[in-house]
Amino acid sequence: MSAPAPQHDPAAPGSPRSRELVTWIWRDFLRRHWIVILLAFCFMALEGAMQGALALMMRPMFDDVFVAGEQGALIWVGLGVMGIFLIRALAGLGQKTALSYIAQNVAADMRCNLLDGIMTQDGGFHQSHPPGFLIQRVQTDVTTVNNVWPKLMTGLGRDLISLVVLIGVALSVDWKWTLVAMVGAPLLIAPSQLVQRFVRARAREARDLGARLATRLDEVFHGIIPVKLNRLETYQSNRYKSLSRDLIRTEVRTTAGSAAIPGLVDVMAGIGFFGVLYYGGREIIEGQKTVGEFMSFFTAIGLAFEPLRRIGAMAGLWQVAASGLERVKDLYDAEPTLVSPSNPVPPPTGVPGITLSDVHLAYGDTTVLCGLDLIAEPGKTTALVGASGAGKSTVFNILTRLVDPQKGKVRIGNVDASAMTLGDLRDLFSVVSQDAALFDETLRENILLGRTDVSDAQLDKVLRAAHVTDFLPKLAQGLDAQVGPRGSNLSGGQRQRVAIARALLRDTPILLLDEATSALDAESEKVVQEALEKLSKGRTTIVIAHRLSTVRDADRIVVMDRGRVVDQGTHEELLARGGLYARLHALQFKTDGPTADSVAQARLAKSNAGNSTPSEAPRGLIWRLARLFSP
Repeated sequence: MSAPAPQHDPAAPGSPRSRELVTWIWRDFLRRHWIVILLAFCFMALEGAMQGALALMMRPMFDDVFVAGEQGALIWVGLGVMGIFLIRALAGLGQKTALSYIAQNVAADMRCNLLDGIMTQDGGFHQSHPPGFLIQRVQTDVTTVNNVWPKLMTGLGRDLISLVVLIGVALSVDWKWTLVAMVGAPLLIAPSQLVQRFVRARAREARDLGARLATRLDEVFHGIIPVKLNRLETYQSNRYKSLSRDLIRTEVRTTAGSAAIPGLVDVMAGIGFFGVLYYGGREIIEGQKTVGEFMSFFTAIGLAFEPLRRIGAMAGLWQVAASGLERVKDLYDAEPTLVSPSNPVPPPTGVPGITLSDVHLAYGDTTVLCGLDLIAEPGKTTALVGASGAGKSTVFNILTRLVDPQKGKVRIGNVDASAMTLGDLRDLFSVVSQDAALFDETLRENILLGRTDVSDAQLDKVLRAAHVTDFLPKLAQGLDAQVGPRGSNLSGGQRQRVAIARALLRDTPILLLDEATSALDAESEKVVQEALEKLSKGRTTIVIAHRLSTVRDADRIVVMDRGRVVDQGTHEELLARGGLYARLHALQFKTDGPTADSVAQARLAKSNAGNSTPSEAPRGLIWRLARLFSP
């Protein structure tokens, strides 16, 4: 039987995974700063070399000044030592500044690239990666790496050079003493490997717990009103405390593991010093070595153990950094599933219509759309109505390619939606939903959204059409007023009018309205509805609404149920047919007197009276009414 293949520890600094991470960081982030990195290493080399120079100065200080009593040596030795510390100070300042510049730029580039990548991901990705998790990756993990990189580079530069120079000084004094000082080195190898694996595992666990804490905070702060109304403060606090205790325990274990390697170095140093003192002290007593030589060697070895401790600590630091880097890189490498075609076609011109043919969509075992056929005529308003879960909002997601159907065709004008670039496709749509996404910026910035090509006259026209000017005088700073996080300084109706102003400014040929007035009071709804009517003129408009009163004037009303179109027509036609739309209408507008349904039924019966026998119309009306109110 052949021997099993050797197992590689992915936690080890020289493992394939670690090499992959280092290569990625260098290629994508560090290489562009190679000049500054080279400058930083020059400063670190100079600072490290001064450690060896200081050890060398111990020999003349003791032999020539303290033992021989040479007055001339006193001055040049003193000036030499002062010069060494001056050079160390300047070199330290230079290397710390250069490393800070590199670390901050790398962290900023990493965060920006992560954000760019995350924003290209589809809805499924964001469902499996909650906001708290993503914030932890972008902020906390990148910050952890940012805090470690300067220490790692310092270890590779200043500390490694210091160690080499100081060991060189020690060897120049006596190579036998140097071997004795390093006698404890083998004790570091096996324990350090075990400690590295432990630290990396605990660091991964700490990052995951941090993500769960961030998610918990995100849920609490965004749902603070339900938390208060349902008296969930204690419940949420206890959940957060439980996670915090787990994080404390994990972080303490990580720190203890990281400190174990420098502790092993100290054990090695103690064994080495004892051996040198015993072996070297005998040679000094016998006159084979001078006090200056011993002090030079002792200083070199003593100074060497400090950078050796820091280099030993690098193993723990690398495990902490690598645990964060792994997660950042996994997020960085995540490929979006919805991308533009390799050979895109131009978008349609003018005001296009919309056609969905035999569209099927399912999320796992849950069917959302099942053979959906839908036509929205160009320049007209099409309303989608139906119970919750009928698939209405999914239609919007398919049109804008937030999700692709498993089967069927989606055409905008005479062009397949999937044949256009994502940018060209989404430039055809303006969307106004019940949750107007406002940012913590000024009102002006929330309307312009970075555009600089909008004149004051054009902006004023948009503000008037969207009725933003109605509430603008109430804001102390007008357009320069801060709207607060998620627009919290504005009312629901005001936020909706800002969203309409955005849509007017985009001036796209297709308008999607998703429950745009559902959360508003009657007065706000009237104002917003007027603005929406202005907005929809000359555009292909698709409206989702549960309030049927807001869509009764639509050119076509499409009734959906369980992912299918079950009926369509005008408001009067749908009421007259007595189907699902009529039942929904009756539920919303049922009164003690005649309902709109019954009035429409009566009108239809009267208009058809000449085409049927006298008994047929009443019998048909009674049958429809019975079916309408039957369970």
